[in-house]
Amino acid sequence: MASMLAVFADPVAPELARSLDLAGYSWKGVASADEAADSEPAAGWKGAIVDCTTDPEGAWTFARTIRKSDGSQLNVLVLVGGAQVGDLELRDDLFDDFCLWPFHPTEFVARLRHLLWSAGDTPGPRVDLVEYGQLVLNLETYQATIAGRPLDMTYMEYELLKFLAQNPGKVFTREILLSRVWGYEYYGGARTVDVHIRRLRAKLGEEQASLIATVRSVGYRFGQSRWGS
Repeated sequence: MASMLAVFADPVAPELARSLDLAGYSWKGVASADEAADSEPAAGWKGAIVDCTTDPEGAWTFARTIRKSDGSQLNVLVLVGGAQVGDLELRDDLFDDFCLWPFHPTEFVARLRHLLWSAGDTPGPRVDLVEYGQLVLNLETYQATIAGRPLDMTYMEYELLKFLAQNPGKVFTREILLSRVWGYEYYGGARTVDVHIRRLRAKLGEEQASLIATVRSVGYRFGQSRWGS
């Protein structure tokens, strides 16, 4: 079994699970150091993420135990709330880096990759992501989130959003979108594009729906053009 990250949290918070999945990491949630030892993969743990926000004492006990039991000094990233920052100085031997909760997914993943790289690992799996503002699309897993919220889309909705997000600021006619997203052999009419755009806006939510703008008498544009309009 390939190495993976041990995540101390019971249960693992959805936003933490999504961030790890979108970044392409293999991980396993564990509720104790004993469970971590029993379920350790053959290649060993790649590192550990310790969520101190819900059970601080249990989290620090886990970090202390896993540090002592791992002869290679397993690298540990802890997640703490703002009120817990002052406690970090008293436990600086139990972790290598920390991230404030609630965290921004980009910052969290950057810290995790840096931590694993400093431990002699690669910066993390090479994952193709498309990011625009609060929108993140994982091109390998076909997952997408907006402001940390997962988007439930059909295959073609995802393909359309991916194409638009990869070309921010550019205006595309319905005919071009049909040929580039659905393919030249697709015989549906331009109405197909309008329907999918409407569904995408609804799924993006009221605050983010304006990411896809209608350009009158032309077609659609994702995001802002370089001219600011």
